[in-house]
Amino acid sequence: MRKYRRAQQSIYDYCGENDIGRQLRGISDILDNHPQILDLLAKDLIDVEAVATGRRGLSVESVFRCLLLKQQFSLTYDSLAFFLEESPTYRTFAQLEQDQFPSRSALHSAIRRLQPETLEQVYKLLAIEWADDGTIDPQVTRIDSTVVHSNIAEPSDSQLLYDGIRVLSRLLSRSKIKTGVSIKYNDKRKEAKSLSYRIFHAKKSEKDLLYEDLIHCAHVVLDQVNRALTRVQLEGYKGEHTGHWLNDVFHYRCLLQQVIDQTQRRVFNNENVPAAEKIVSLFEPHTDIIKKDNSGDTFFGHKVNLGTDPNGYITFCSIENGNPADSDLYIDVINTHKDLYGDVPKTTVADGGYASKDNVEYAKNAGVCQRVFHKSLGIGFHDMGIKEKTLKKLKNFRAGIEGNISELKRRFGLSKSTWKGIDGFHAYVWSSVLSYNLVRQVRPG
Repeated sequence: MRKYRRAQQSIYDYCGENDIGRQLRGISDILDNHPQILDLLAKDLIDVEAVATGRRGLSVESVFRCLLLKQQFSLTYDSLAFFLEESPTYRTFAQLEQDQFPSRSALHSAIRRLQPETLEQVYKLLAIEWADDGTIDPQVTRIDSTVVHSNIAEPSDSQLLYDGIRVLSRLLSRSKIKTGVSIKYNDKRKEAKSLSYRIFHAKKSEKDLLYEDLIHCAHVVLDQVNRALTRVQLEGYKGEHTGHWLNDVFHYRCLLQQVIDQTQRRVFNNENVPAAEKIVSLFEPHTDIIKKDNSGDTFFGHKVNLGTDPNGYITFCSIENGNPADSDLYIDVINTHKDLYGDVPKTTVADGGYASKDNVEYAKNAGVCQRVFHKSLGIGFHDMGIKEKTLKKLKNFRAGIEGNISELKRRFGLSKSTWKGIDGFHAYVWSSVLSYNLVRQVRPG
């Protein structure tokens, strides 16, 4: 049973008289003044068909406040559970009942129910209100992109093949428990692990033969999986556990087939496989390959396009698919600002990668007065809508977004998303952005 919020405050509530205590008290006041946030969150956390009896769970308000604590201080679930038990300030902010001491698993299961679309709605609700009262200045926007890493190991074809063999073999070993059908199979896990290790340390001339053996192991496992699927669909229990088992097997079978294909193309055919066709993780298959033009470094995650105002608030956030050029993302910033704040920004300052004559022309026609890029790439001062002496000032202003992104990554954990799946990735990013703006709102000065 989950309620919206705690019925009344406790006489034991206490927030420390220090910077963190005052900061949490300020955020708490903001949340208290926006009860409509709970209506948005309740759609994810409260099952309207559930019977209102049983053990009392964390309230909707407590779940959201625990999420903010986790992101604000970059805590693990274990650390969060510890501080909620030991710290009166954290307990008061989280609005916990006197006898509530949520465990790591309880916090994880509750927080992960919050959907990215819901967190985005909460962000927009606060951003619009702060823009209306003048806290946020959407008329001036600086733009830059960054990469948020997925929580994966450095990918290699041999490791991906071994992962597929390992996971599918484990599913076959559990078929009796999950489906009621006992599957006889040739366990290739030890052999695949040895081959993967040898490939990693082998000379280039030796790798092709080892890859042939590893791919043969993968094909053997796929043949066993196909036979198992046929049997389970005919003889297995008709229930939820069987359904989950079948879904997992279909999912990882498809991924292993993709890995085999890309390995054959890359290793044996010497083909340069396009990034859009590559898979770099069986456990986070949504991960994109991002290559930075300026440094040549390769990252594995998703590109995030950000805009901030002169006060450092994040006024725009978009999580991109693939690896689009920055110049393809500029127009979206202008259109989103108009949809969210009712008008386009009067001044935009962006990194040189966003510069293009088409972008300048679009922004000019949309009503953006000053369209500045860190590197002009042949775009004159007249086209930007500024004088030469203004350019240096606006370039220095644009550099401020680098500090905003750095703080997001260092303090709010945005360097790497540790939540599983594409929805988890999006929810992690939005929770970090939301926490950042709330802290910015209550920070002195």
